[in-house]
Amino acid sequence: MKIAVLGYGTIGSGVVEVLETNKESISKRAGEEISVKYVLDLRDFPGNPIEDILVHDFATIAEDEEVGCVVETMGGTEPAYSYVKECLLRGKSVCTSNKALVAKHGAELLEIARQKKINFLFEASVGGGIPIIRPLNESLTSEQILEINGIVNGTTNYILTKMSREGATFEAALKEAQNLGYAERNPEADVEGHDAGRKLAILASLSYGKQVDFEDIYMEGITKITDTDFKYAEVLGAEIKLLAQGKMVDGNFYAMVAPKMIKEENPLYSVRGVFNSILVKGNTLGEVMFYGSGAGKLPTASAVVADVIEATKHQGQNIVTIWSNKKLEPANHDEMENSFFVRVPAADAAKAKEVFGDIAEVSANVAGEFAFVTKKMTEKAFEEKAACMTVLNRIRTEWEA
Repeated sequence: MKIAVLGYGTIGSGVVEVLETNKESISKRAGEEISVKYVLDLRDFPGNPIEDILVHDFATIAEDEEVGCVVETMGGTEPAYSYVKECLLRGKSVCTSNKALVAKHGAELLEIARQKKINFLFEASVGGGIPIIRPLNESLTSEQILEINGIVNGTTNYILTKMSREGATFEAALKEAQNLGYAERNPEADVEGHDAGRKLAILASLSYGKQVDFEDIYMEGITKITDTDFKYAEVLGAEIKLLAQGKMVDGNFYAMVAPKMIKEENPLYSVRGVFNSILVKGNTLGEVMFYGSGAGKLPTASAVVADVIEATKHQGQNIVTIWSNKKLEPANHDEMENSFFVRVPAADAAKAKEVFGDIAEVSANVAGEFAFVTKKMTEKAFEEKAACMTVLNRIRTEWEA
């Protein structure tokens, strides 16, 4: 199997490295040798081993009939989408780590692959090196998926872990994450929840077999979480995590990315640093958990190479993936039910008790504040009640007063 790698950045170079490091075992598992014929990049890499196979023109790869599988690790939707679509139309399988591409065009690209009896594989698009796409598509197909709940962004989990363990401010924790290469210079996609939203869209589309658009998911990031919130979390024996959550309730699909306070009984409580974990709940199986390195050069590259092996083993044969372009619209976010941890100025304490009724007060010796946990209510009901007072911050909780 001759392959081409589009993009020689962190993941692309990792793919070449994994193929070289584990060459022998990969060939055995694939049933034939896998070799990289081309690497596409705009840059030159003088002195690099790939120098002799480096090309700058995509047409070289597209038009070469010897290339049976293409690895796309460029990121973004263009030109990645155009390149991937052309490769598939020309009968080349594609393996990608590109969550933006998969979330937006997954259904269409899978359909082209099905018609051409080739494969479009994207294990590395969610959870880095954690196997989650293939289990959803193969191992869990007998299940009706009731709920997906996970920590799917390593950057935000690292920041929240720093704030929890060391009392760091959001700004200080973000700066450290950037210095260590865990966060981009422009961290918006991570800290505002957009990255997690794209991954949730992919998981939900696969779980329910219909297109879930990332733009339809309610997303809230971690930029409003403060070190003061963690003082209360400690008193409550809770951790604050950015959770991506999709669930079916009475035939309605609810989807949300938002910070949540969770307690020790939740398996996601102890997922720290840049690690990711995804809980999948089936109607007969119950809950299963997937845990591991959610990002990073070699873990992600390892997942891409596993897809290349699958594509090699299934030449001329499409691996069935149920994901139609028929839309699954999330239900109105206002109707979703949650309970909330709320902080208000001490002057609003009486008002809070009056408006929210049965609440559980929380004291963390923070001067001038009154904090409490509410009963479960709809998002709309909470917003209406909160409008009567000054809310310093509110975080959803998985327990109620």
